[in-house]
Amino acid sequence: MAGTGGLLPDRHPTGDFFVCDLFGVSPKDDLASMEHPIFSLSTRPDTRVLSYAHNGVEVQVTPSVKGRATIHDKDILIYCISQLVAAMNKGRSIGRTLTLKAHDLLVATNRDTGGDSYVRLREGFERLAGTRITTNIDTGGVEATRGFGLIESWEILRRSKGGRMVSVTVTLSEWLYRAVCARSVLTLSRDYFRLRKPLERRVYELARKHCGRQAEWAISIPTLHLKAGSAAPVRVFRAAIRKMIAQNHLPDYALSERGGDILVVTRRAKPRPMDAPILSDETLQAAKALKPGTDVHALRARWLAWWDETGRARLGNPDRAFLAWVKTQKDG
Repeated sequence: MAGTGGLLPDRHPTGDFFVCDLFGVSPKDDLASMEHPIFSLSTRPDTRVLSYAHNGVEVQVTPSVKGRATIHDKDILIYCISQLVAAMNKGRSIGRTLTLKAHDLLVATNRDTGGDSYVRLREGFERLAGTRITTNIDTGGVEATRGFGLIESWEILRRSKGGRMVSVTVTLSEWLYRAVCARSVLTLSRDYFRLRKPLERRVYELARKHCGRQAEWAISIPTLHLKAGSAAPVRVFRAAIRKMIAQNHLPDYALSERGGDILVVTRRAKPRPMDAPILSDETLQAAKALKPGTDVHALRARWLAWWDETGRARLGNPDRAFLAWVKTQKDG
């Protein structure tokens, strides 16, 4: 596929559907919903309207009568995003409308495939379609205040009346599709789907987004409470975080407390990918000329982390790609 910076054509409703048929792909999540509290952490129907404002970003999430989409419902979006990014990496055409097999989705997201799971999956589609968002979040380099559903529409096909789902067709919101096309995504640990508690998933998302490949990230408990979107009082939230610290089973990250009501997230050691692009010494010198006073080796490490996180796209000229990326980085 030529380039990754522009928007791909929207193939719905006149174009072909994209068929989810790629197996073993890395889970991918969009940056905006990792950063901001869009999904409910409640295990009961959450019908409250959530209003959130932080650092110039405003989000209002309005549920339907069935409740706000939950962080477990988000598995559906993660599966769709993962399929689209994998297809882009293979040079395949993609579209906003996807056809998928419910069984494949359940297996990929570590869910049971019994009869009740299909019922819960349908309920998830209903909450995703019914949850409305009004926000000015930037996706794909475009900021606009608009309202939309997390998915635009969905349809289930069955073998016969009352039978098991054969396939599901879902149309993603233009907002989410734009983020995918711009590769505003991060790779998640496959163990993310083993986390059953909503707060564990949400804290992992925030750690993945903010700590990333850094050694450490720190955040105050009150700010974390806001960004997590928790409806619990801060004292109850703090107790839940302390329990997570004691259990110490988040993928990729360890949690600890610091004085001043601070949570510290520490990156667990992970081997560097063996197939990482190799840059020439001349390229590193060129990067140093572009960013005087900057540690070019740290720049290279950040670029490799970005390359890994955005799906390890095949690079015809890694040196040129690196220098183009360096030019987009703000000084300091």
